[in-house]
Amino acid sequence: MLLTSISRRLQHSPIQNLFTFLSRSFSSHTFSRRNLNQDQVLEPKCSSPGTNPIQEPLAAINSVDLDENTVLETLFLYTNDWQRAFEFFNWVRSDSGFQHRTDGYNRMIDILGKFFEFDLAWDLIDQMRRNEHSFPNHTTFRVLFKRYASAHLVQEALMAYDKSKEFNLKDEITFSHLIDALCEYKHVVEAEEICLGKTANKEIDIEVYLNTKIYNMILRGWLKMKWWSKCSGFWEEMDERGVEKDLFSYSIYMDIQCKCGKPWKAVRMYKEMKKKGIKLDVVAYNTVIHAIGQSEGVDFAVRIFHEMADFGCQPTVETFNAVIKLLCQNGRLREAHKLFAEMSKRGYTPDVVTYQSVFAYLEKPRQIIKLFDEMIARGVRPRLDTYVMLMRKFERWGFLRPVFVVWEKMEQHGLSPDNHAYNALIDALLQKGLTDMAKKYDEEMMAKGLSARPRVELGTQLDSLKSIST
Repeated sequence: MLLTSISRRLQHSPIQNLFTFLSRSFSSHTFSRRNLNQDQVLEPKCSSPGTNPIQEPLAAINSVDLDENTVLETLFLYTNDWQRAFEFFNWVRSDSGFQHRTDGYNRMIDILGKFFEFDLAWDLIDQMRRNEHSFPNHTTFRVLFKRYASAHLVQEALMAYDKSKEFNLKDEITFSHLIDALCEYKHVVEAEEICLGKTANKEIDIEVYLNTKIYNMILRGWLKMKWWSKCSGFWEEMDERGVEKDLFSYSIYMDIQCKCGKPWKAVRMYKEMKKKGIKLDVVAYNTVIHAIGQSEGVDFAVRIFHEMADFGCQPTVETFNAVIKLLCQNGRLREAHKLFAEMSKRGYTPDVVTYQSVFAYLEKPRQIIKLFDEMIARGVRPRLDTYVMLMRKFERWGFLRPVFVVWEKMEQHGLSPDNHAYNALIDALLQKGLTDMAKKYDEEMMAKGLSARPRVELGTQLDSLKSIST
């Protein structure tokens, strides 16, 4: 289905026949995995002995030059279905002669890591080193660190950092990727110990590249953890250690003040920065607009928005998004719509966040579906969380038909649903008493290796929960 949707969008492309074939073969046959260490690839198990339908259209396909962007796009669409992604990845290499480059390998490693298939990921890295066009780069290890950290496998991330030495990549960039991944996924304690601990560096043999950027990462990590006292303590520690704070440092700390419920302190810091002659960039202004909107009202935020240009700072789409969201939060939808229209006139294209800000405050399904269609028509690609947001919204209102409209659009655009999307659909079905249909999607979800939520209605409640309820 995913590849069929790509084929529709590529109706005038020379590779249309390829995707038509792929959609047939992937939907009609199951696949078996062989050992990648022997450079073997996935091949389909044929439904009838002695035949191999994947060979039939090869004569027509061999003349097609696969485009790397198309391969990357297809892998992106399979983000939430690692087995199909892996099948496609190996198929184009073995049967069409396509040579994956580093970007393609990195995309596949990212998908495998998302489903904890780290052994397969390392098999691919071993393959990468054999070809100069696919040799691992800094992004390869950034992807690995991100997936290890999200799986809370900190030691494995550190081992991967040590192993980067084999590829001449154990340097400042890779180290910053490691710290950034740990902080992004709330392993800030470990990140701080690696950088500033008394014994950690000796134990794991890491050459630390301490600079303002690393300190900013840790500060942002404490922000993500919402450990407000630690945020203020680390801010002071930066001064004690003689760290030269930059604009990013101030922007992060202003964001901290906003999110800990003290936006007036962020505004005070903004005023102090102006007095000191510190020139703010658009990221800092975006934070200030949010802070001043929360503490002093949306009118003051709009004023800052209009004054930015006077200080030589042009807004970005994110700036418009911040103001539109504030207007929507305050029930001023007409002004938000007016600013929304102004974006295009000024040469700014609304992004998915812009639309989601408006979706959140619309109250009629028809309005939402109409704006959603407009969003797609303007070439703005919905994210998975966009679909989930809309399905959840319709579910809360008790509307099932719009839920299916959104689900079908997601499939038409070739996106593979994740566990959040499946759970949203299943909850909407159960709300209407459609247990058999909900069970079908629950089983489909688990077959893909996605985590299904235990539900009494489907008989999947955990035994421990059953005993408690009885």
